[in-house]
Amino acid sequence: MKIKIAGIGSYIPEKKVSNTDFSEHVFLNEDGTAFAYPNQVIIKKFKGITGIEHRRYAEDHLNSSDLAFFASQKAIENAGIDPETIDYIIFAHNFGDVKYGTNQSDMLPSLATRVKNKLQIKNPKCVAYDILFGCPGWIEGVLQANAFIKSGMAKRCLVIGSETLSRVVDEHDRDSMIYSDGAGAAIIEASDDETGMLSYESGTYAKDEANFLFFGKSYNPDLDPDIRYIKMYGRKIYEFALNTVPAAMKSCLDKSGIKIDEVKKILIHQANEKMDEAIIQRFYKLHDRPVPQDIMPMSIHELGNSSVATVPTLFDLLIRGEIENQSIEKGDILLFASVGAGMNVNAFVYRY
Repeated sequence: MKIKIAGIGSYIPEKKVSNTDFSEHVFLNEDGTAFAYPNQVIIKKFKGITGIEHRRYAEDHLNSSDLAFFASQKAIENAGIDPETIDYIIFAHNFGDVKYGTNQSDMLPSLATRVKNKLQIKNPKCVAYDILFGCPGWIEGVLQANAFIKSGMAKRCLVIGSETLSRVVDEHDRDSMIYSDGAGAAIIEASDDETGMLSYESGTYAKDEANFLFFGKSYNPDLDPDIRYIKMYGRKIYEFALNTVPAAMKSCLDKSGIKIDEVKKILIHQANEKMDEAIIQRFYKLHDRPVPQDIMPMSIHELGNSSVATVPTLFDLLIRGEIENQSIEKGDILLFASVGAGMNVNAFVYRY
């Protein structure tokens, strides 16, 4: 038995924030000192490394669970199913609902429960729960849905990835320009044809890598040190990703029995353009192959890094033909992959 993505949907917030909107920000070093060069230089270097030109922020009155609800509605409509037939709602996020202008995470009740309530699903046997797995959370949710369906515990699952990272960033940290908001959702069910998941890989590296992403105080020493923001050791994450993700992708592909030349698209977490390009290059180097043209669709230039939402949103955009010079056809082999806080790495091979 295989599982397939029977429906997909995403919600991209309307509020568009450009790199130029950061021109007047007061960016500081970790020790609180000012940079020796102007913001224009910081922004130019940032664009050159990450590829990000714009990002989206949630409207002030909306929370992560609201974005997830909108994406879920689209996925349910795309699948053409009755929401009462959903057995599990698996919601991947990192910080819960963070209301605009506040700094407190709200996860009671769970965000999955909130989405079930907004969808007005009456069936009590539709089990709703959240998972915290960093940026690879949506893929991990798909792997859990796979396990539920194959074991007979479920016939249909709704897997969501949603985040409002713009509300947990330190505005004095230049890394804050990376993060964005958004949501993606998918209906997962058993496949009755040749389509679906062919293999998967997942792992957590926590011995030395656990705190590469963490909650830390603002770089502005005048702000309350007990208020925490998302922080990262960018260089360590970059090196970790290059050393682990290509190997995990190769292991996943090897288990599928699919040859590297059969892979049509790689849908990788939209974290950093240069890092993603380096991962793909190393992956193909492991197979002694050149990187094919247009193998890696990208959304980060316009949407930024919305964590768990990037992969399902990318898939949704790709299917709808909204990524320039990118398309897929029935039967194409796709490789999904992600890396993030934990540090977690996962992947799955999929026949569309």
